[in-house]
Amino acid sequence: MSTAVKSTTAGEQLLVRRPGPQELHPVRTHRRRRTLEVALAVAVPLLLVLLWQLAAARSWIDERVYPAPSTILADGWDRAADGDLWPDVWATLKRVLGGYAIGTVAGYALGLLMGSLALVRAALEPLLDALYVVPKLALLPVFLNMFGLGEGPQIALVAATVFFFVWISTMAAVLAVPAGHRDAGQVFGASPWQMFRHILLPASLPAVLVGARIAAGVAVLVIVASEQIAAADGLGHLIFDSRALFRNDVMFVGIVCVAVLGVLFSEIVRIAGRLLTPWAPRDRGRGQS
Repeated sequence: MSTAVKSTTAGEQLLVRRPGPQELHPVRTHRRRRTLEVALAVAVPLLLVLLWQLAAARSWIDERVYPAPSTILADGWDRAADGDLWPDVWATLKRVLGGYAIGTVAGYALGLLMGSLALVRAALEPLLDALYVVPKLALLPVFLNMFGLGEGPQIALVAATVFFFVWISTMAAVLAVPAGHRDAGQVFGASPWQMFRHILLPASLPAVLVGARIAAGVAVLVIVASEQIAAADGLGHLIFDSRALFRNDVMFVGIVCVAVLGVLFSEIVRIAGRLLTPWAPRDRGRGQS
């Protein structure tokens, strides 16, 4: 919207606002803006990859340590075609999904309970705050003692990590529900279930899903670190084992797979959140006008 100043015959000044392109053609402006954002999102990583390829081709970097993207792509394609890559991808994926599901359910249930009941919050919050600041990888030996070798410690570590993110976001979201909403429900005689279904859930769910989306990315980070320490398969084990054997091309294949897995998982949670909360404001960081 443009602004212009006009003077009248009496010497007074009038502030005149004229609609700009965004007001006159909102759909067209939004499409152009979205196209520009998508182009930038694609161009920046592509430019960095091309620069990396050029540096490897010109021997500006040691290709034995930093293989060219074309080498990484070719090796990843061969491993996928031969079936050597998919067992590690599946091993990491099932640990992430299992731990994420357990941690999300437990974190949401306890966060809702602590956000609704002050006495429960007073009893448990100091203990959970103390456990929250403990690095989750430090709990891996504890889980190994509890569950032994196998999938149990890996899933438990992811569940513990996800639990705290979902618990904190859920409790904070429930506490942030305006008192007027609760009062309105009480005035109309809402039962505890109706209070949850029609007031607490719609008001808190958008913030809860933000925490769940953050937890999705952190879950991938934790499982990869855990697999490097105490696993015989998975992408984390692939990365660590390849580095020990000086197979840096395979190591970068694992890193790329981790990045793709993390982005896809986080994006799926974001899309699910959009579908579950159509009343929530759109994510401004995703190019919405």
